[in-house]
Amino acid sequence: MDALVSIDFQWMAKALRLAEQGLYTTQPNPRVGCVIVKNDQIVGQGAHLRAGEPHAEVFALREAGALAQGADIYVTLEPCSHFGKTPPCVEAVIVAAPRRVVIAMQDPNPLVAGRGIAALRAKGIEVVVGVMGKEAVALNSGFISRMTRGLPYVRSKIAASLDGRTALKNGKSQWITGAEARHDVQLWRAQSCAILTGIGTVLADNPSMTVRLENSERQPLRVIVDSHLQTPADCGMLDAGLLQKSPVLIVYADDANHRASALKVAGAELVHLPDAGRQRVDLRALWKQLALRNVNEVLVEAGPVLNGALLQAGLIDEFILYYAPKLMGADAKAMFALPELTEMQQVADLQVVDMRQVGRDIRLLARPVS
Repeated sequence: MDALVSIDFQWMAKALRLAEQGLYTTQPNPRVGCVIVKNDQIVGQGAHLRAGEPHAEVFALREAGALAQGADIYVTLEPCSHFGKTPPCVEAVIVAAPRRVVIAMQDPNPLVAGRGIAALRAKGIEVVVGVMGKEAVALNSGFISRMTRGLPYVRSKIAASLDGRTALKNGKSQWITGAEARHDVQLWRAQSCAILTGIGTVLADNPSMTVRLENSERQPLRVIVDSHLQTPADCGMLDAGLLQKSPVLIVYADDANHRASALKVAGAELVHLPDAGRQRVDLRALWKQLALRNVNEVLVEAGPVLNGALLQAGLIDEFILYYAPKLMGADAKAMFALPELTEMQQVADLQVVDMRQVGRDIRLLARPVS
């Protein structure tokens, strides 16, 4: 690795750390960081923290002032080239007249998608693209998924015993994992745009599905998949105080018992998304609906029935699996309700991308092998 490339990695790593400051707050915008370097010294830096506020490049250019001229700008995402809630950043970068702009990844937004890079090069500014691109992609997997697939990035969180059981036969499951693992789940909730569960979990556990962290600035949308509208109007998720901070969306297939009106009165928003002929919610249509609502990342916290349906439909991008050092036996509830598999070729194949200990428990991140 030559000296220039090594330096580029050093400063881009700093820009990525700045971008991480927006992990819990930038939704639905991407997390972006920017560093401006001149004579091997940082003269300006910034991060995008909230939608509607200035982008990372703007903060960094303000700090650098005239020192940005002839400097190297490191930014984790291609500078935007369109008017949104803020003016295009690429114009401010061009006016600053840097020597080089080093970009981790091209913006997947079709409104940008290379136009910012082209505008910089048209003005004679050297542009380098792809430095620590893999890390930049990981930081904004949800935004990229929504822009390129029209779907959010979906993570399924499951807490289980070492023998893969999520609840006793009688339904009791509190608590399989320890306090440290439960705190870790709160961090995953906080970075998500939506938390989704199924009617089985609502009826069994009566959860609130909120972020319970001190100084949490935002609460995600809460979604219930309830094919036949069995959600109690007085359930915990429809608590009036919680609804003021975090709305609830109930997605259903039929209302044979005529309960829609009562749930609307209780404060829920209802969306009718039947899967033709199957008397259940069309889950892929639900993902598209959430993407249209600018949902980047969904955290699924559900039982085996919904998790099994999502797994079969290929609608889970990542699994967050917490394994507690406990054994619950064959009669306890499994992770996924699936039809009988008769051949090994039918088995879901996963790639483990991270494994670490959280308190007494083990957290494993895995993704389906394409």
